[in-house]
Amino acid sequence: MTTPPHWETDGRDWPNREASRFVEAAGLRWHVQTMGTGPLLLMLHGTGAATHSWRALAPLLAEHFSVVAPDLPGHGFTSGRPRSGVSLPAVAGALKELLDALDAEPAMTVGHSAGAAIAIQLSLDRAADGPIVAFNPALLPFPGLAAKLFPAMAKMLFVNPFAPRIFAGVARRSGEVERFLARSTGSRIDGDGVRDYTRLLGRSGHVDGAIGMMANWDLETLKRRLPEVSAPILLAHGTRDTAVPPSAMREAAALISDAEIEMLDGLGHLAHEERPDLAAALVRRFAADHAIGNVVDTGAG
Repeated sequence: MTTPPHWETDGRDWPNREASRFVEAAGLRWHVQTMGTGPLLLMLHGTGAATHSWRALAPLLAEHFSVVAPDLPGHGFTSGRPRSGVSLPAVAGALKELLDALDAEPAMTVGHSAGAAIAIQLSLDRAADGPIVAFNPALLPFPGLAAKLFPAMAKMLFVNPFAPRIFAGVARRSGEVERFLARSTGSRIDGDGVRDYTRLLGRSGHVDGAIGMMANWDLETLKRRLPEVSAPILLAHGTRDTAVPPSAMREAAALISDAEIEMLDGLGHLAHEERPDLAAALVRRFAADHAIGNVVDTGAG
């Protein structure tokens, strides 16, 4: 049996803990952080992360927006399993039920990596119609042979009950997570971020949730549907991203009718954690460009 993160121990000094609440919806007990006032901004983290990924960015955006940031199914402190599984449409459907429970209608969505794919799925499902800011988006299948090998490997890990425990055991070793993040993302994040990733990746339940999501997603179908996306999208991508190459982002952008590209020089896959000030400025600017509430572009400072 896997061990999930515990709120009273792993979450005792969780970033922005005062903004946390737990909400029942779609067969899950969601951990959600809410803060700020203004147009509603939904923030969706990537695979293997949780709300800590927005630890510095969310408070900056809360100066202009009402921020809603959940832990995705199987991640962080959200417990349970969506009734329809953890495919991309199923996760988006579960999030729609959470938004309904919160009586929340996003004016805009920010997604990182796999969270950007969920944001687009929500838009396709007409569950969130506003503009999207996608940081280092993971929208396309892996190229070539990896397109078949990676999903197959994720499925094998998913059905192996020992895989999450083995990974979590390695993650608990001193320095392992910091080295893993630098190697797999190309980013160098602060010590608080490394600490939080270490807590999560050291819990086999969180690792199992991340593997399960990867094993059940069909990005080929999402790729075919990208031309249907009508929402304006800002694709912000770190030039040093070792997880999702910038070329994949550009390929995805070419399939979207209203897509804008912003390259983030010298940043990796966790660009929004490396430079939350820059990420906040991009979100504010895109919101102002599309007349979201009374948000104005206040620059990168």
